[in-house]
Amino acid sequence: MGQGAEAQTLGPETGEPLPRFETLRFDTVRMRRGPGQKYPIAWVFKREGLPVEVFREYEDWRQVRDPFGDIGWIKRTQLSRARYGLVVREDSAPMHSETEDDAKVVARAASGVVLRLDECSLHWCHGRAKGYSGWVRKDALFGVAAEEKFKGD
Repeated sequence: MGQGAEAQTLGPETGEPLPRFETLRFDTVRMRRGPGQKYPIAWVFKREGLPVEVFREYEDWRQVRDPFGDIGWIKRTQLSRARYGLVVREDSAPMHSETEDDAKVVARAASGVVLRLDECSLHWCHGRAKGYSGWVRKDALFGVAAEEKFKGD
């Protein structure tokens, strides 16, 4: 993970940095109003791989922010560390053959498409979905921090 301007805190349960991005592990995931099953369900997500930002930990629960700004709690077993990015550009995000704006466009990912992220540099992420792959500008995605860099497994 890259170093940001501000120091990250570490989660008390995992020792992992906060905030961080994780994804929904299953096609159906419930987000609750508090950290426990006694709390009412706020949302039911129906999208495996949707990225969420984890910013708080309490026992087996993670407080998250979804791509639309809603906040709630999800049980840790419902989340995955696999990296995905949601295309949030209003029109579409060009997928380039290389990390250059003038590189060949191999596909266009529509707004709302979830890409499996293989790696991210300072300004670009390599993603894939439905047989297409290419480099997408990081600012077109929700699911990766602006200063974050990583290379997938």
